[in-house]
Amino acid sequence: MKIVKHFSFDSAHLLDCHDGKCQNLHGHTYQLEVEVQGPLIKSGPKAGMVLDFADLKQAVKQQIVDHLDHAFIYDVHSEKESTIAQLLQSWQMKTFAFKGRTTAEMLSQFIFDQLSTKLPISRIRLYETPSSYAECNSPSSKETSDD
Repeated sequence: MKIVKHFSFDSAHLLDCHDGKCQNLHGHTYQLEVEVQGPLIKSGPKAGMVLDFADLKQAVKQQIVDHLDHAFIYDVHSEKESTIAQLLQSWQMKTFAFKGRTTAEMLSQFIFDQLSTKLPISRIRLYETPSSYAECNSPSSKETSDD
């Protein structure tokens, strides 16, 4: 059984040394889908659920959304991005230090890894734009082929 909950957050970033327009500081309204997979709870107040949607919402908010929403997400390995972050921090503006390039793919993997420590996550889908997303799946939830 699977359940999915949607979340939204706004963040700014840039891709230092990128060969396109994303090398410039810009923002996204990210849409996040979190899929949880597991057996139905057999008894108690949460019987018939994989996970209470309220518990899922609270976990994602605390571990992800509260940190990334309205933050400048920056690659700690980039001198340029770190310099921008230091300036923003000096003005008491929100930043989030990320250990890698702030691509949709890397952010998707990070979110998956963070949430997997607390929840039975089977898939993360992170939309950077309405028509572009990165997806990260647990090894057990990946579809297999007979080829």
